Parts: sequence; C-alpha cells; structure tokens
Amino acid sequence: MDGRGCTRRSFVRSASLVAGAWWLGRRHCGAGEGDEGQAVHMATNQYPWFTFFRREGRDFNASLEASLAEVAASGVDGFEPLGTSPEGVDRLVPLLKKHGLEMRSLYVNSVLYDRQRAGASIEQVLAIAGRARRAGARIIVTNPSPIRWGGRQDKSDDQLRFQADALNQLGERLRAAGLSLAYHNHDIELRHAAREFHHMMVGTDPELVGLCLDAHWIYRGAGHSQVALFDVVELYGRRIRELHLRQSREGIWTETFGEGDIDYARLAARLNQLGVRPHLVLEQAVEKGTPKTMGPVEAHRRGLQYARRVLAVLAG
Repeated sequence: MDGRGCTRRSFVRSASLVAGAWWLGRRHCGAGEGDEGQAVHMATNQYPWFTFFRREGRDFNASLEASLAEVAASGVDGFEPLGTSPEGVDRLVPLLKKHGLEMRSLYVNSVLYDRQRAGASIEQVLAIAGRARRAGARIIVTNPSPIRWGGRQDKSDDQLRFQADALNQLGERLRAAGLSLAYHNHDIELRHAAREFHHMMVGTDPELVGLCLDAHWIYRGAGHSQVALFDVVELYGRRIRELHLRQSREGIWTETFGEGDIDYARLAARLNQLGVRPHLVLEQAVEKGTPKTMGPVEAHRRGLQYARRVLAVLAG
C-alpha cells in the first residue's frame, strides 16, 4: 500500500483475471551469456507489471495473453498472480503454460481481523488455494487487509489477537492441503512500534505461518531503516519462505532492481548463513518520482540480471 499511487489492494479488487498455475520446465533466458546465478529461479509478481502498464496508459488485464507474453520476454522463470477467485486460476493456467511461466506462489488478500468476516474470508482463500494447488502452486502469500481500504485506522489488541489466531487456522488448513502460508505486510503494519507485524509473528505458530519478507516495505515502514530490516531478519529469518525484491534510491522506487538503498547482497548472505532458501519474486514497481527511461520488459530484464547475480548464493 502506498499513498503515492494505485495500491496493490485496490488493484486486486479491480482485477478480474488473476490467479496462479505451475508450469514445469525452468527457463533461464534473459540473463546475458556468462552471467552468474543462472540456477536461481526468479519469479515476478503481477503488481509491478500493472504499475508499468498504467504509466503507459495500458491495462495489464485487457489482454492477459499479450501481457504474459511480455512477462515471458523479460526472461523471468515464474509469475506470482494476485488471486481473486478459483475461476481465475482456470483461466490463467493455459496462458502460463503457453508462455512457459511457472507459478510457485499465489498472492491473495484476506480479511482476518473481523469476527463476522474472517470465516468466509478463510474459505475463499482456501477455495482459490485449492485450485492453485492442483495447478502446482506451493506457497500462498496473504496480506490481512486493514480495517478500511486506503485508510490508516489501527486494529485493536483484540482484533490483532483474533487475526493471529485466524492466520494459524488458515495456515493449518493450507498445510493439510499440501500448501504453506506466508504472511505479507505493507507499511501500515509497521505503525506504533510495528505491533501488528510483530504480533503476526509472535502470536502465530512458525510451523503454520511463515513470512513473505517484503524487504522494501519493512525498510519504508520503519522510516527508511536498514537497521529495522536486518533486525527483522535476525528475529524471524528462519521463517522466511518467500522474498519480495524491490529497490529505491533516496526512498523512491527505482525503475530497475539494482544498487540502491537496500543492501541485497548483505541480505542474501545473511539468509544463506541461516540456511534459508526463499522463493524469489521481483516486485520492482514504479511510483511517482520513479525515472521513466524504459518499458516494463527491458526494466525487468535488467533487474533480473542483477538479481540473479547478487542472489546467486540462494540458489537451490
């Protein structure tokens, strides 16, 4: 979530063809010949492509097959869609297969703080996840929604406790279905000593709820702090099942994933020391102030080359 542009959550609400699939056969095109890190599987989330298309006046979902052709042309191995319905999985599966894109994870929002809505939300996530599981997905990433879309209202302690219990329930049922759950956050969960973020970690069972570490949202939500980011890694590093990759310079998202505010080489080295091999997902989106010098395919191609080199230690 970011006040400077269209949020991922608002995108999910408006997208009609989003879900996930798995296509066997790993692809490593896109990186230059002789580049390091060819064995690193790299996926991309759908949200950054939406932001690149939007700044060009295009709609990613208007022609999903053509859009996925551009995703594949960038050289990524996989695609993490934003899931809204089981039917979306069925529509997307053949398109991903056609373009040789694996789907190892699926991102889906949930409403877990509200006692009246949590049950139905869990069932919806499970319905989407079940369809994705049959298509080959293994990780379900969820960001429990805030009280109001685009709002800044804080959840009460009772709501945080209830939400953590709901995450445990969701994680337990996903595990029974052969899937793993990874908790994701944006910046709002870092308010007030990061009480929501930390309780979703401390208040849940590590065997049931893992972490999708979105390094830049931790960095931004903590006031542009690498200290906070690496403290999170020390506290919860062994629970990281997926890593979302985004970079900035002086706090503004860069056009390509590369050198910048966050030391990703250090992050990769520490995860390697911890023995963690997360699923790697590029999320290099654009926002107000991001340079505009290239299109989405070239931006992702360049970011992919850098990511494969810097994160090569996490292969396997």
